[in-house]
Amino acid sequence: MADSRFWVTELEELPDDLRERVGIIAQKSGFVANIFRALGHRPAELRAFLDYHDALMDRQDGLSKAERELVVVATSGANHCTYCVVAHGAILRIRSKDPHLADQVATDPWQADLDPRRRAITDLALALARKPELFGQADLDKARAAGLTDDEIWDVGSITALFAASNRLAHLTALRPNPEFYLMGR
Repeated sequence: MADSRFWVTELEELPDDLRERVGIIAQKSGFVANIFRALGHRPAELRAFLDYHDALMDRQDGLSKAERELVVVATSGANHCTYCVVAHGAILRIRSKDPHLADQVATDPWQADLDPRRRAITDLALALARKPELFGQADLDKARAAGLTDDEIWDVGSITALFAASNRLAHLTALRPNPEFYLMGR
């Protein structure tokens, strides 16, 4: 089966700036993630995706990098996005130093053994991801009562929103996870 229902772009086919940017990521991981290959045929969209991703996921304040990945895995699981669960599950395993957390959160986040802070983050993300039309003040109050700041709440919401879009693109393209992701962090 192909990596995508649509075309894919190899690293050497990307414009210079993207070849360099994706190449740095590929050097660190040892492979080019299929999401970059799938979005590469539209360089402006790949740049925008990378810029927004980095703005949210590489922030140094508020949520930790592991907590940010927790949001991705929980919401991608709720959205049944295999690509994002597998890819970001690998990153969550590495950043949390917990080989079980990603699988627990992706498959049954309500029963996952989470500390109160992670529970609040996960519950907030799922409230917005699963039934956004019902999201409201009670969800915010619960997150604040658990100690999340407004900036952290904003981050949870922004990450949830970005990955809702990413999940939908993965569904559209039937994007397959790179085999390397499955064993990372185990």
